[in-house]
Amino acid sequence: MRPEDCTHGALEAGIFAALWQPATPPGLCAPDLERRFAVYRNTVQTGLIRALATRFPVIEQLVGAEFFAAVARVFVAGAPPADPVLLRWGGAFPGFLDGFAPVAHLPFLGDVARIEWARGEAYHAADATPVAPDALRARDPDRLCLTLHPSVRLVASPHPALQIWQAHQPGARRGPLAPGPDHALIARAPDFAVQVTAIDAGDHAVLGALMRGQSLGQAAALADPTHALTLLLCQGLITDIKSEIPHDPDQ
Repeated sequence: MRPEDCTHGALEAGIFAALWQPATPPGLCAPDLERRFAVYRNTVQTGLIRALATRFPVIEQLVGAEFFAAVARVFVAGAPPADPVLLRWGGAFPGFLDGFAPVAHLPFLGDVARIEWARGEAYHAADATPVAPDALRARDPDRLCLTLHPSVRLVASPHPALQIWQAHQPGARRGPLAPGPDHALIARAPDFAVQVTAIDAGDHAVLGALMRGQSLGQAAALADPTHALTLLLCQGLITDIKSEIPHDPDQ
């Protein structure tokens, strides 16, 4: 690095880049720099690998701690945190698993990771007050637009990903898996416990339509919404109800 390039920003950028490759950052001078920086690099990478394992514990169980660390190290090198808040880092990990050749024989891994990521998002989502359980009464249901709790997430998988995730929870009994697809509703309860509920394809379609801002009538055109609405009301996941403004054909 030329002396004129040794600005504070350039030095920071060089150090950051050297964390993910076997090289010492330009602009630093210290005795035994290569060995000392290698220790620092390993400390940073190990911390990020453990953070990833904390966010994706079932993935670590499925592949084993040693292999998970190797996979995570590759992921960290290609997608290091761009934000000092680690809670916002790791969302690309499911997609990384989808395309990582050494785990191609485990095609469900990415979707299991999506369930784990969605659980973390649900836990840290904003709070909101649910409507009363009888709030849907005495209204024209076809014209209602429902606002769902900010913690609501949906995951769909062609594999039995939800069953696999459930089988690796504490105290779970493991048995034969039904063939996929699996669909899950993930949301945070009032006591801050994150609930993961198995739903069918119809419920998933209805809930997805409501999350996109479509009316209940539009969602009902996809599947019977009765069970999905029951889940939402029982779990306190509807936070606002508005009537859709009728379309005026003359406008």
